[in-house]
Amino acid sequence: METIGRIDKADFPELKLRNISIKVDTGAYTSSIHCHHVKEIDLNGEKYIEFELLDPSQAKYIDKVFKVKNYQEKSIKSSFGNTEQRFIITTIIVIFGQEHPIELSLSERSDMKYPILLGRKFLSHRFVVDTSLKNVSIKLKREKKKNI
Repeated sequence: METIGRIDKADFPELKLRNISIKVDTGAYTSSIHCHHVKEIDLNGEKYIEFELLDPSQAKYIDKVFKVKNYQEKSIKSSFGNTEQRFIITTIIVIFGQEHPIELSLSERSDMKYPILLGRKFLSHRFVVDTSLKNVSIKLKREKKKNI
């Protein structure tokens, strides 16, 4: 198993996000991503969710509306202890040079420092968390480039 620190960077190719900051949170079960304008829509008799990622104030913001057909709606307990209904999408995360499927809840995180939170469901059986470390994957990437 790979060791990951409390914050790092990752890519989400299907969401057009590269080198985006993530926070590791072993207290959260579900991983989440900051979005806004999330709504369920009907296209030609089929249900989709539509959303925009991040905020215009964030450097990694892409002015793009995403439409996803395969999604779920689940009750998620927020960090404040409130239960709320959220949409969950499945996508790909690339971290430590490896692709992994990941479920992300679409969440309003504008008041949070990191737009993406990795929870226990994703971390389990993949990573050991060392909270004293930061940006482990970036440091490994730099070391590999230096040794080439």
